[in-house]
Amino acid sequence: VSRRGDLVVIDAGTGIRNLGASLRAAKSAPAPRISVLLTHFHLDHIGGLPFFGPLYSPETRFTFYAAHDPAETRKRLNRLMGRPYFPLGLEETPAIKAFRKIGLNGVRIGGLRVSACPVRHPQGAVAFRIAEGRSSFVYATDSEPDGPGAIDPRLVKFAAGADALVYDTMFTPEEYASGKRGWGHGTWVDAVRTATAAGVGTLWFTHFNPDHSDRDLALMERKARKAFPDASCAYEGLRLRF
Repeated sequence: VSRRGDLVVIDAGTGIRNLGASLRAAKSAPAPRISVLLTHFHLDHIGGLPFFGPLYSPETRFTFYAAHDPAETRKRLNRLMGRPYFPLGLEETPAIKAFRKIGLNGVRIGGLRVSACPVRHPQGAVAFRIAEGRSSFVYATDSEPDGPGAIDPRLVKFAAGADALVYDTMFTPEEYASGKRGWGHGTWVDAVRTATAAGVGTLWFTHFNPDHSDRDLALMERKARKAFPDASCAYEGLRLRF
């Protein structure tokens, strides 16, 4: 949320349902304008959209941003909610909806400057950079460097000087080396290398392996902090203020 109250949502996984409930509980809900930035269209990043409460309010105006042409984004989201998989199609929901393409040149959403950068992931994905004034935040989930020990120079340039970087840490280095190359995910070592090269302020790990326990994540965090002290695991309900 910007200082002006612009609400930007990145992806639409299952957690978006709780966001909808929070907006409904707030006195100002439902938010009249919601911008949704879609990194890509794999199910874990869009599967919560049909259950997002504001989608069913005629007072809400949505703008969906993706790296694809607007017609293609609309088509893909309509397929998600199409019959027989969901009783109501996206076009049948009462909210007003618009679709826009976003790239490196970015767009302005209220008081925010938002741009996108391609990252390595099967079927493609993008990272987002959101800036307001001198503050900036980079979200690079589902991102894999070009092999062990490498970093993505395009992402490093894109994230340069950001206050915070959120980065994919799906695998441990050992898991990645055991046959996970090409799966489109990174490790905490990749995250640390990228954050260091980009000179970001803080580093947050995300997109965890569901087979990893809280103890596993805590160990990963401790190891990472030896090289990058301001590294932490993101968690549900985390609030970052810039």
